[in-house]
Amino acid sequence: MAAGLLDQARFFFSSHSNSYKLQFFGHEVGLGSALFMIYVVSRVFKLIHGISAVNGLPGMRVPFRPLALPGAIIPTTWWNPGLRFTWIWRLTFYKQYQNENVSMVPFISGIPSIYTSNLDVARQVVGGGHKSNFIKPQSASQALLLWGMNLIAADGDTWRKHRRIMGPAFNNQLYQMVWEETLITYREMVSAENWSSKITIDVPVIQRLTFKLALLIIGKCGFGFSFNWSAPPTAPDGNMSIQGALRIVADSSMLAVAAPKWLLSLPYRRFKKVREAHEQLMGFMRSQVADRKADISDHGSDKEGRNDAFTLLVKANEDEASKLQLDDQELIGNVYAMLFAGHETTAHTLAATLGFLSLYQDIQEEVFEQIISVVGWDCDPVYEDYACLNKVLAVFYEALRMFPAGFILIREAEEDTVLQIPNPPGQEGTTPFPVSKGVQIIVDMIGIQYNPRYFDEPEEYKPSRWYNISSESEAFSAFSIGPRTCIGRKFATTEAVAFLTVLLRDWKVEPILKDGETKEGWRKRVLDARLVLTLGVADVPLRFTKRSKYLENNNGSTPRITFGVSIALPASGF
Repeated sequence: MAAGLLDQARFFFSSHSNSYKLQFFGHEVGLGSALFMIYVVSRVFKLIHGISAVNGLPGMRVPFRPLALPGAIIPTTWWNPGLRFTWIWRLTFYKQYQNENVSMVPFISGIPSIYTSNLDVARQVVGGGHKSNFIKPQSASQALLLWGMNLIAADGDTWRKHRRIMGPAFNNQLYQMVWEETLITYREMVSAENWSSKITIDVPVIQRLTFKLALLIIGKCGFGFSFNWSAPPTAPDGNMSIQGALRIVADSSMLAVAAPKWLLSLPYRRFKKVREAHEQLMGFMRSQVADRKADISDHGSDKEGRNDAFTLLVKANEDEASKLQLDDQELIGNVYAMLFAGHETTAHTLAATLGFLSLYQDIQEEVFEQIISVVGWDCDPVYEDYACLNKVLAVFYEALRMFPAGFILIREAEEDTVLQIPNPPGQEGTTPFPVSKGVQIIVDMIGIQYNPRYFDEPEEYKPSRWYNISSESEAFSAFSIGPRTCIGRKFATTEAVAFLTVLLRDWKVEPILKDGETKEGWRKRVLDARLVLTLGVADVPLRFTKRSKYLENNNGSTPRITFGVSIALPASGF
């Protein structure tokens, strides 16, 4: 029918009127009405073509693609999924279609795609390799590519080149440094924030501390800075902290990608702040590349000089044959990737971990008991304790499962291909599913982490899922999948385990409740997602109460404080 409408539509100029007219099925209509009809017909064609491209897979037929403007900025509703739908509908979306693979076909703007919450499908499209029929489109990494090609955005041979050069920088020597610097930074935090003299501390937004911690650790271990808690890294002219610049850049990423340059040059305060953040960050990253090259030139190929991750990266790059080297813009791209990914995921996940532990005191006590049994009260934990602190790692892993930072992975079929779709739970085997060239497969990492096929009661915080799982196991997929798994995984987990070990040994964590608020109400209000370039948790307000073997009181007795319970003991009892 749509083809018939187009075949019979005839434009002509009326010889007796100053206005344009259209003869449509023998009826004269205005030009505006005619154009509207043709537009509607074209959208019908687009919808039909999109449904055919996804091979008729059931799903949503929507006006706009959820991952592009304007669909991404329109709130999630029944007719527009929006950017947040994979979080908001995480427990219902795939159940509604009784399928782990659901199509999304836009009829106004955007390309057809298939969302999957199945790990086997994810491995087929994300695994890569020379024979893969799926590529990572550059449109999926536009915000990162503003700074230059990098390991996160790269694909195929380009990714292999970046991985080859970056790989040697991530080694046990680095992780030992991460552990030690995290303990030092924790002590700096306690001193600078005046925690030492207090029994109870209220922190309205724990991310203020976790983001600062994570940035200092990536600064010290990733770049060899000598900054401390009281003097965090700043841009070259000192006008803006690197943390502040990173936050502005991340929050304005969609604006930077979608808005024309002339718009961002307008003299509005917000645009000015975005421009300044980009300029400061770019100046900082260029200076880092220049400093490392000079340092390597001064020390040659010997082992002297800096041994931070970025210096090792530049050193490995300088040692490569010229055709395999990264250029300066690619090095800058990787500086940004290390700065952003190196602290964003860790900071958000630490905040979520502490939020969950504040709610589940029994889990917090279990972790605390392991810390005391492994480390004791009076000794600093050492890097060799990492393997024994599996419950500390588990609470971090479970928080990351529930708030996976890399919430989507996008791949596009480079040619017509076939996916092997696992049959529903309880049925063995797979079913072949044709995928047309140009269709995008959206690996929904939230959907995977909340898929009951893989996790019993996925909406519940259960760190015990990971107690008997190797810290490097692929059973934990929130750091991505296969060879593309996050290169900084061990960096992040080392930092998290070191920090949580000393923090939870020294302090009991509780939620700050509003008047009349229950813990369940706090969880619904606070443990919600904040989603921009990555997925993180909303602002988490927490109360810390000091733990100690003994705290002297005024009457000479020594109360023993364990989990907030004070038991008066004679001063001479120990």
